[in-house]
Amino acid sequence: MIGLSVAVGRFVEALFWAILRVAGTAAVAVAFVAGAAVLVLVVARKLWARRRG
Repeated sequence: MIGLSVAVGRFVEALFWAILRVAGTAAVAVAFVAGAAVLVLVVARKLWARRRG
């Protein structure tokens, strides 16, 4: 019975870390896309201001 309890505990721990890894990867991807979008916005506004001015 103790062996089964240890196995279940290890499974739950592995599941927890797998979910955390996926969530971390998704968060990094979202942050990267947001940063790229801000960079594109800044460059586009500078180019637009240069054309108008």
